[in-house]
Amino acid sequence: MNKFLISVALSLLACTAFAGAQKEEALSSSVQSAMSRAIGDGVQAKLIFPTQAEADAWMAEMSAKLEKRIPDEFMRRKVLTAVQYEATRAGLDPQLVLGLIHIESGFNRYAISPVGARGLMQVMPFWQRLIGSSDQNLLDVSTNLRYGCTILRHYLDIENGDYFRALGRYNGSLGRAEYPNLVYGAWKNNYVWNGLGNSVATR
Repeated sequence: MNKFLISVALSLLACTAFAGAQKEEALSSSVQSAMSRAIGDGVQAKLIFPTQAEADAWMAEMSAKLEKRIPDEFMRRKVLTAVQYEATRAGLDPQLVLGLIHIESGFNRYAISPVGARGLMQVMPFWQRLIGSSDQNLLDVSTNLRYGCTILRHYLDIENGDYFRALGRYNGSLGRAEYPNLVYGAWKNNYVWNGLGNSVATR
C-alpha cells in the first residue's frame, strides 16, 4: 500500500474513537495521589522549548500541518500549545500525542464516543472519579489534554517506557498491534518534527 493510500486510510480511521475500550482498574494510593496532583495543577499552557526561535518554528510547522483539520487559527494555536505543554510536562513526545489525537478524535474537541469517551484524547469519564472531579469538563481542550497525557504517562510507567504496550493499554487492547500501529503511522506520516533548521512545513 503506497503512502497516499495509507494516509487516506488513517484519515478515515481517525473518525473512529478507540479509547472507549480503556479498562477501569484499581490504582494504588500513591499512584492515585500523583495523578490527582498532575490533574489539579492549573498552570496555564505555554510552549516549552530551549529558545523562542525553536518554539516559533515548531508552531509554524505544526500549525500548517493542522490547518485543514482546525481552520480557526486561534483554536489551532491553542490546541497545539496545550498539546506541546501537557505532553512535555508528562514526559511524552508531543508529536506522538498529536498522532494519538489524529486517530482518537480527528482533532474534534467535542467528540463523544458511543461509550462516552470524550474530547481530543477520548478520555473515559471514570477517570474523573479516580483522579479528578466531576466538575472538570472533559470537552475543555486543556482539561482533556491534561487528563489524556497523565493517563498515557501512567500506562508508560506501568510498561517501563514501552510506548507500544502503553498505547495498547490506552486503547484497552494490550498485546494487539492494530492501535499502536495506527498511532505510530499517524505520527510518522503527519507530525514528524526534526527541530529548528530541519523543519519543512507541509500541508
